[in-house]
Amino acid sequence: MGQTIAISRIHFPVTTLGPGQRLGVWFQGCSIRCPGCISIDTWSDKVERMLVSDLVAAVSEYAWLADGVTISGGEPFEQPLALGELLRGLRKLLQPASDVLVYSGLPFADLTPWLDQWQGLVDAVISEPFEVTAPQTRPLMGSDNQQLHMLTELAHERFSEFLRPRDRRDDRLDVMVDEDGTAWIAGIPRRGDLHVLKERLAAQGTVIRTTEHAVR
Repeated sequence: MGQTIAISRIHFPVTTLGPGQRLGVWFQGCSIRCPGCISIDTWSDKVERMLVSDLVAAVSEYAWLADGVTISGGEPFEQPLALGELLRGLRKLLQPASDVLVYSGLPFADLTPWLDQWQGLVDAVISEPFEVTAPQTRPLMGSDNQQLHMLTELAHERFSEFLRPRDRRDDRLDVMVDEDGTAWIAGIPRRGDLHVLKERLAAQGTVIRTTEHAVR
């Protein structure tokens, strides 16, 4: 039996979590549970697991089209072996110029043993827990305490542009609709954006439930 993995969702293309059109993979399960997290639905680990090899096969038809891969969650590094096997499989499908970005709520020092063991699989990491009371002035990050680590030359080429202050280019979200009609977003909204959206939809007679209502 191969390595198994708990996944919340996958999507291609994602355009708001790194440069270009990206393959997005959201891990399921997170014990960090930062207050104010917009992905509460990814906290629980009580989900059906799948083989890593099956996941790689499922994305094989379009992974080669991706400019990069963004791994988020949930907390990817709480499934360390599955993360490594997944990225090893994806690297065989990606174009050489495609990068890999991984989001983590853990301190970067806690990630270095994994990064040393699986060296070369990850180009960039955004680390540290989300802090809802911290400022939010930088692209790709929900709070300014988070850190962008560029681990390869490719990362410096592709992610240096995100060291600038956040501006209107970053105020966009990808909106996707699942087969059951569930709508979800990918991206880093400004503080209060989802509340504004909820109020505007309510004014039009539409009631929404966000991940704040998810079972934890």
